[in-house]
Amino acid sequence: MAEKMRAVDIKNGTGPADSLYINTIPKPTPSSGEAIVKIKAFGLNRMDLLQREGHYPVPPQAGPILGVEFSGHIETLGEGCKDGFKAGDEVFGLAYGGAYAEYIAANTHMLLHKPSHLSWKEAAGVPETWITATQAMYLVGEFAKGKSILWHAGASSVSIAGIQLSKVGGASAIYVTAGSQDKIDFCVQELGATAGFNYKTQDWSKEILKATGGNGVDVVIDFVGASYFQGNLDVAAVDGRIVNLGALSGTKVSNVDIGSFVRKRLRIEGSSLRSRDAEYQGRLRDKLEEYLPQFEDGTFKIFVDKVLPWEEVVEAHKLMEKNTTKGKIICTIY
Repeated sequence: MAEKMRAVDIKNGTGPADSLYINTIPKPTPSSGEAIVKIKAFGLNRMDLLQREGHYPVPPQAGPILGVEFSGHIETLGEGCKDGFKAGDEVFGLAYGGAYAEYIAANTHMLLHKPSHLSWKEAAGVPETWITATQAMYLVGEFAKGKSILWHAGASSVSIAGIQLSKVGGASAIYVTAGSQDKIDFCVQELGATAGFNYKTQDWSKEILKATGGNGVDVVIDFVGASYFQGNLDVAAVDGRIVNLGALSGTKVSNVDIGSFVRKRLRIEGSSLRSRDAEYQGRLRDKLEEYLPQFEDGTFKIFVDKVLPWEEVVEAHKLMEKNTTKGKIICTIY
């Protein structure tokens, strides 16, 4: 009989936060190149809410269990693992899915050795966040030293990482949008953004154009979608790059003036990390490994807003839905 484990499941396959519950399912077995990791903590991401509701295009490798980032220790290794890991190693990593569980089968090239200076909780909130920010900023947005950048949803975990990466990367100016003065103050005073704008009380595109003397910004990172489409076109600089990572406000736009798209020679590009193949994700994992010394010396900071036991995963999802947090929400399995 196959071994069993506990995992967070969804009643009827999709539904609201209250449909989450802990079920007993078969424990995974490792394929070639995979390790079985006993999970200590996992991070929540916006895609988890969308997947729970049936609105996220889940890649075929993912399976039905939510969660893409985790920390824990290796229990066993499958054949063909060439990344220098062994049973008992403390690790953290990225997966296509399955992290809301006691065990996960993970490609060893998507694992990193957990440094002693990172707690299980901190490590679980690093992979998806920092890899997504790196991909959006450098691989898609083609950021380079001296360029200006705008991070929408400034107090979200990805933008928190992105602001720090932009600062270290030599951005000429770092702008953010957020929904409260508290979040704006956090981005500016704690993270080092140049300025922030409240999308609820200000016309952020006009304010950014004013702040830049009408020049706009070189790189825009957006998670919001439809309602920000026109503003992004307006605020982008000549030869600017607009990177779209999500559509929290919807996918359909109307009454948009695309004149600046041609006039300013803009490039708008959508991207999803989860749908990328293992080789692509592996290159970003290698980049994340280069950041580890900067986490240790304090150059980069990991912001965990709330930690809950995984038995309270319903409350964790409801908290994320409120959009009040600054940093990661983590669930622990102890």
